[in-house]
Amino acid sequence: MIAAKALVHALALTPAAILAWQIREEWLTGSGGLGADPVAEIEHRLGLWALRLLMITLAVTPLRQLTGQAALLRFRRMLGLYAFAYATLHLLAYLVLDLRGYWTQIFEEIVKRPYITVGFLAWLLLIPLAATSTTAAIRWLGRNWGRLHKAIYAIAVLAVLHFWWLVKSDIREPLLYAAILAVLLGWRLVRRLRNAVRARAPQGRRDQRAP
Repeated sequence: MIAAKALVHALALTPAAILAWQIREEWLTGSGGLGADPVAEIEHRLGLWALRLLMITLAVTPLRQLTGQAALLRFRRMLGLYAFAYATLHLLAYLVLDLRGYWTQIFEEIVKRPYITVGFLAWLLLIPLAATSTTAAIRWLGRNWGRLHKAIYAIAVLAVLHFWWLVKSDIREPLLYAAILAVLLGWRLVRRLRNAVRARAPQGRRDQRAP
């Protein structure tokens, strides 16, 4: 399990490490492979990995249910925290590289640009989830921990919407993530409805036997 966790850490950190190297090369030689607009590329890549890790986090539960491997759940919090880390770096890149220190403009941007509004809201909702992703927090919150972390569904919807509204022409990529999210949420809905039907079935049979 230690080796598996080390592998997940390494895989999750690889995109950030590659991007950091490219930023270094761009700074030193101007040929870091970040394209004609390095700032936009940095922001896009960080945001995209935040979204990907969010989708992977949501995929853990269906994979566990399909495979019966309960050990997969041990990676869920880790992946969620990495999603938060990339989302935070995405926001910081926007504040530092795009707004260039004029951080007070962020409130104006939030009001003026809907895609920033939903993206910022998704990040705000991630904060309490990240803050309570410790064993001590889980024990302290009890059943409320599970209720609180259901917010990840709304966060995922907002994140996909943020990406969709950000893209002005070619929506194929955000459409792909929207489809993945629909499958992941649809899986949960179908299982919940199926469990509800099974829970009612014995009562229904008893009612049929009643005089």
